[in-house]
Amino acid sequence: MDWIRKSFGELDAKELYTIIKTRVDVFVVEQRCPYHELDGHDDSADHLFCKDGEKIVAYARLLPKGTVYEQASIGRVLVHKQYRRQGYARELLERAISHITDQWQEAAIKIQGQEYLRHFYASFGFNEISDVYLDDGIPHVDMLLTTLPK
Repeated sequence: MDWIRKSFGELDAKELYTIIKTRVDVFVVEQRCPYHELDGHDDSADHLFCKDGEKIVAYARLLPKGTVYEQASIGRVLVHKQYRRQGYARELLERAISHITDQWQEAAIKIQGQEYLRHFYASFGFNEISDVYLDDGIPHVDMLLTTLPK
C-alpha cells in the first residue's frame, strides 16, 4: 500500500480518472446520491490517497483556507468498500490533519461530515458547530477542529 499526496497539477490523467471514478462509485452509486461531483475545487486541492496497485483504497481532498470555507477543510473522505474496517479511515484522517497543521501551518480545519460519522470525527477532536441538516438528501453536520495557534 502506498500513501500519496499530490496537488492537482501533479496528478497524471490516470490518477485523476481513478480518483474521480472512485468518488463517484462511493458517493453517487453506493450512496445513491446524485450530486455535482465535479465542483470546481479539485484544482485548488491537495489529493491524499492510498493505493493498492491501481485501486484507490482511501482518499481525501484537502482544501486550503478560503477555498470553500474560511478555514482549511477536508472533504470527499472515503474508503473503498472492500477495504473498510481495516483502519484506513483513521490513518487517512491522521495524515490529512497532520498535513494541514504541519505543512500548511493551519490552526483550524472545518469539515462537512455525514451525520452518522460525527463520533468518528469527534475522536480526532472535531466539534459540532451546526445542527444536523440535509445536503443532497443525506444528513450532515459541520464540524471544526481547532489546534494550537500557528
